Amino acid sequence: MDGRAVAPAAGTVLNALATGTGSAFAIDLETTATVELTNDGEIVGAIAGRPEADTTLVERCVAMTIADYAGRAGLDETDVGARVDTESEVPMASGLKSSSAAANATVLATLDALEVADSVDRIEACRLGVRAAREAGVTATGAFDDASASMLGGVTVTDNTADALLAREEVDWHALVYTPPEQSYSADADVSACERVAPMADLVEELALEGRYGEAMTVNGFAFCGALEFSTGPMIDVLPDVTGVSLSGTGPSYVAVGERETLETVQPRWDERDGTTRLLQTRTDGTRTT
Repeated sequence: MDGRAVAPAAGTVLNALATGTGSAFAIDLETTATVELTNDGEIVGAIAGRPEADTTLVERCVAMTIADYAGRAGLDETDVGARVDTESEVPMASGLKSSSAAANATVLATLDALEVADSVDRIEACRLGVRAAREAGVTATGAFDDASASMLGGVTVTDNTADALLAREEVDWHALVYTPPEQSYSADADVSACERVAPMADLVEELALEGRYGEAMTVNGFAFCGALEFSTGPMIDVLPDVTGVSLSGTGPSYVAVGERETLETVQPRWDERDGTTRLLQTRTDGTRTT
């Protein structure tokens, strides 16, 4: 029995580190997970091209999914093992939600292997991956905002303290993503510094819940660049032309949204910087089996 699923990356509208409320939107970079069930009770993970990488997250996702759903598949969870292989277009530790994409793809691929994917609510599958991420220690917030955007597609607004979905909307944007050469791990973020910009985060939440995502992103970007000590230079590069621009997650990537023609016009400004620039579509379909 085997299963396969793909999950998109995401960009930030509101960083949840300040207040526990976050918002994110899916973008067209994918992580693929393939799960093959075995009968030896062992769970082994591998990440394509990164033999030294920590596979704790994907292994926890498989183990917890089997524990919760093997019975529904008519299997004894104590006998079920798995081999999970992931490959990804999403750069790791870049602020583009690589962990959320990996968790979502792995959970859904495991459900697919158990032949129960169609009977499991996507939000419940998302929450399972978030629990695994917390146990694996790869997130400071639980990242339900990032995970829900990746799982459902579109823009989501969430209460990460309760793993509650507050709003979701499908958007027809393009996204320009600039990723500097360095990495930044969200679990290492200065949470206390982020909490000090809570009044700005409250404003961003209000804007997001009103559907004013571009303004919300830009306020978020300036606030969290300050809190996390990232340059606002990349944001200034593309303003005021774009609809919105923000530091994504805890960095180092920046994401701007708007019409494709506008983003094509401003892309050369980011191309002059060290790193990688990508012009992508936003995604509305979320995580899916293949």
